[in-house]
Order: sequence, then C-alpha cells, then structure tokens
Amino acid sequence: MATPPTAPAIGGGTALVGVLGDPVRHSLSPAMHNAAIAELGLDWAYLALPVAASDLAVVLRALAAIDCRGLNVTLPHKQAAAGLADALTPLAQRLGAVNTLVRREGGGWLGTNTDVEGFLAPLRPLAAREALVLGCGGSARAVVAGLVDLGLDCIRVAGRDATRLDPFIRSCADWAPGLVPLAWDPDSTGSADPLGAALASADLVVNTTPVGMASAERSPLRADQIAALSPATTVYDLIYTPRPTALLRLAHQQGCRSIDGLEMLVQQGAASLRLWSGLQEMPVVAMRDAALARLGGP
Repeated sequence: MATPPTAPAIGGGTALVGVLGDPVRHSLSPAMHNAAIAELGLDWAYLALPVAASDLAVVLRALAAIDCRGLNVTLPHKQAAAGLADALTPLAQRLGAVNTLVRREGGGWLGTNTDVEGFLAPLRPLAAREALVLGCGGSARAVVAGLVDLGLDCIRVAGRDATRLDPFIRSCADWAPGLVPLAWDPDSTGSADPLGAALASADLVVNTTPVGMASAERSPLRADQIAALSPATTVYDLIYTPRPTALLRLAHQQGCRSIDGLEMLVQQGAASLRLWSGLQEMPVVAMRDAALARLGGP
C-alpha cells in the first residue's frame, strides 16, 4: 500500500467539502476524500458533518452561504436532500434521491446521484442477462437504475414486505417497466420458495439490504439458498464491513465471483470529487488505499 501524500496545512483560503448524515462519524469518506485532495494538491478539507433531519434545510443554506464547494449526502437524508436542492439532474429526479450536491453558478445546490456510477464500476464488463436484487429500499433504486443501463433481459426485485415492494415496483415503472416483483419469505423452502428458482437462474445477485452489516455470521440468504447458485453467478453485496460478509464468504465457497461495496463507495466518491473540482483524473488508488487503511484490511 502506497504511503499517502501529506495533506496541505489548513489556512485562511482552505475550502470546505464534506458528508452530511446521521450518524456519520463512522464514515470512510473523510479518509478517502482527504487522501485524494492531498494527491490532487487542492486547498480543501473534507469533514464528516452530523446533521439531524430537522436541521438539514438550514444547514444546507448555511453551507451554501459560506461557499462550501460540495457535499455528499448519506443516510437518512438522501430523499430529503433531493427535495431541498435548487435543481436536480435527470438521474436524481428519476431516483428521487441525491448523494451529491454541487454548487451552482449563481448560488444554490444542484443535486445528483453518483451511486449508480459507483455501483456499475466493478461490473464492467459483465455478460449477465438476468439479475436478482435483494431488497426494495433506497439503495435498490440506484441498483435497479444501473442494471437498466446494462440492458439486462430480466431484473427481479425480492422484498419481504409487500407494502413496500409493490409501491417500489410502481415507482420505477416509468423507467424500468420490466421489473419483476418477487415475494421473499425467509421461511420458505424447497418448491415453496420462489426465491430458489430465481437464484438458480440469476447471473447476478445484489444484496441491498443491511442484513450482514457489522456481523460476520448474518446473511440475507440461507446456506441452502446460496447452494442453488451457479458458480458462474456474480454475487454483489453493497455492505463493505465486515470483509467478507457472510453472504460473500458463502458465495465464494460456492465458486461464485464476489464483490463487496467498498469499490462502489470509492467510485461514487471519485465521481463526486470530479464534479466538485472539474478535474477528470481522480486518484482512485489513493482513495481505495485510505479506505482500506481505515478498515484495517488489505
């Protein structure tokens, strides 16, 4: 792992960038972005900024007033920030959520979403034709948008709660009309388990649920379900800690290619920094190394 460059001293001209969330102290983004900022020689500092939902609107106005150069937005503010942005990119409008705010000429914030770009980065090139998405929350929308861009033949979305799954499918209908909803009963087995057949035919399985986060034992899929996967299947878990997650460990034992969420984090961060700085070449290696160092792994 390369030695990170020394960050420039903070002075009167240092500009602010950062990430808004609640909680946000655990975020890898400050380490990752400050490594990139040092590599690029920018007189910027990137901070984690904890913001309660009730304070989000006033904080965004205040940060715009002090010439903050750009912001990332994480849970639970992505949808609220979309409503507070002065303008949205077409992708952000489609998703109804933003993870990146860019200063507009003349003031205010442009809301966009780099999660899709980050999600797709480790998947190119991919020969998949059929995908199964586990979960139907905000992260699933970005994943579905990316899969639509890949032009897959079939995208199934599995949800445990019909009151959330059905509205999710309807909300994507204008831009992802071929989505197939799949009822997900964790207790179903054998022929009574519709998830089993979907897993057996999927070229790509993406976990967008939080199941397995900070737990080396919990997996959104049972071992018998993972055994239904073909070794040619790619299993992608948006979670990046622990490394590997239980899902990816079991998928690897099945012979599947496994991808965790760290590369998505790095690539969406690089895309955000590209928008804020106007620079095209991002020090992705330095960003990845900094994130790994914080995680304490190779």
